[in-house]
Amino acid sequence: MRRTFLATLPAGLLALMALPAMAQAPAPAPTSGQAGCFRGTLDEGYCDENRDMVADTPAAARQRDPSTLVFAYTPVEDPALYASQFRPLIDHLTRCTGKRTVYFQVTSNAAQVEAMRSGRLHIAGFSTGPTAFAVNLAGAVPFAVKGGPDGFESYRVLMLVRADSPFRTLADLKGKRVAHTSATSNSGNLAPRAFFPGLGLNPDADYRVLYSGGHDRSVMGVNAGDYDAAPVASDVYSRMVSRGQVKGENFRVIWQSDPFPTSSFAMAHDLRPELQDKIRQCFLEYRFPEAMVRDLGGNDRFWPATYAEQWAPVRAVADAVNAPYSRAAFDEESRKELEAEARRNAARSAPQTQEAAPHATPQAAPRP
Repeated sequence: MRRTFLATLPAGLLALMALPAMAQAPAPAPTSGQAGCFRGTLDEGYCDENRDMVADTPAAARQRDPSTLVFAYTPVEDPALYASQFRPLIDHLTRCTGKRTVYFQVTSNAAQVEAMRSGRLHIAGFSTGPTAFAVNLAGAVPFAVKGGPDGFESYRVLMLVRADSPFRTLADLKGKRVAHTSATSNSGNLAPRAFFPGLGLNPDADYRVLYSGGHDRSVMGVNAGDYDAAPVASDVYSRMVSRGQVKGENFRVIWQSDPFPTSSFAMAHDLRPELQDKIRQCFLEYRFPEAMVRDLGGNDRFWPATYAEQWAPVRAVADAVNAPYSRAAFDEESRKELEAEARRNAARSAPQTQEAAPHATPQAAPRP
């Protein structure tokens, strides 16, 4: 029997959710045609008159009915990998909606959110944390999560270390190198920042935070010894082990969190209502083929979900670490993602530069 996500949460996380919401900055002035509408935490240009925390469908004149639907999935792992894994779903959506559906490969959470905000993306699977940015800033309307016959999937945050390391507790990581995935990630950054201080370990103060750029990169980095530890999403780690990318016996879990919802599947708020209903129907009636079940951790279907209910624990974590899902916060986190990516690219190119240096053509000395 399906249970609501909140009913499955332990008392610790429910207590966190009971924390008072942080004060929000005054909402920006509404855009033309939106004067006086209730917005809540949504960005300007969106209304939430029914108070369900997501953008309302606009008036008929502003609704869209695209001839081609564009779908993208969160880049928590190699984006090219997901393009192959979701091919059966893309083909199903084409048949079911009667509209050509294509996969759009994104390389960052920020790029995915901006693609939906700009109207270039119609349907998307957003990672847990970035879902809230997509809702508030891009008009995304979550409607489903993946799961199995008994209910939808959840994941835990795992603190991974190498099995041959001396680290047994969080306290052992003081002064070490710990990989967080990206600044906007719930499991890879925000949840650790919410939970670890109460457990005696303060990110940035007690250990050095290094942004890896993705859960798979964090896992591989710990495996290679580039990082001493990494908080990662249990579902991503499990898929990597099942695919043979890493060996489970090479790792040790020294801490795990209470459960969170996995990635949301959302659609743009301004699609024609009949198209929204059709997309929702196409997802909920779909059953994954065998290869897709294997690639997606044993999940075989989509379950209905709402942002107000299923994302309550995620919003509680953000409130606890004073990380509002606002435009200013998004711009700051996007900047951090870009800087981290630039550092990784520089690190990857450095060995090639050093190898090429002895054979390089001598350059003229710079002018004084």
